Amino acid sequence: MDSKIISPLSTLQWVDRTIVKPNTYNPNKVSKQNLELLKQSILTNGWTLPIVVRPDMTIIDGFHRWTIAGQEPLLSKLDGKVPVVIVKHKEHSEDIYGTVTHNRARGTHLLEPMKAIVKELLGAGKSVEEIGKQLGMKPEEVFRLSDFSKEDFLKMMISGYEYSKAEFITKI
Repeated sequence: MDSKIISPLSTLQWVDRTIVKPNTYNPNKVSKQNLELLKQSILTNGWTLPIVVRPDMTIIDGFHRWTIAGQEPLLSKLDGKVPVVIVKHKEHSEDIYGTVTHNRARGTHLLEPMKAIVKELLGAGKSVEEIGKQLGMKPEEVFRLSDFSKEDFLKMMISGYEYSKAEFITKI
C-alpha cells in the first residue's frame, strides 16, 4: 500500500471544535435546507466523514460539517468535538486543490436514479413525510419524482392520518 495515500486516516482524532478554523477560499456554498439535511444525515447515520485539516487545524474539506457541529443537538451530543484527519501538503496551492476537488468529486444527483430511489422507498411503504425528512425533500419534490397521479399521491399523503372530530367552541 502507498503510505502517502493511507496516512491521513492514521491521524484520525476527535478534537475540540473551537481549535478548528475555516479557510478563506472555499468556493462551496450550501443552502440552509441542505445544512439541515446534513445535520439529519449525521443524526441518522452517525458521523461518517471526518473533517480534513492542515496541521494548523485549518479546514481543507468539511466546513459545513464543522458548522453544523456547532449547532444543537450535535454540539451537545458530540461534547463540542469533531473528527479530523490531518493532511500535510507542501504548498498552499495543494490545500486549495484539496478543497475544490473534494467538493467537485461529490457530484450531483441525476433525475432518473433519484426517481428510482423515491419509487423504491414508496414501494417499501415509507411515508412521504419520512422520505422528505431523510432525503431533504419537500412533499412536492417527492411527488415530482414519484410519477404518481396527483390524486394517488394525495391519498398516500393522508393515509394513516387520523383527524379529530370538529367541535363547536362557543364563548361563555
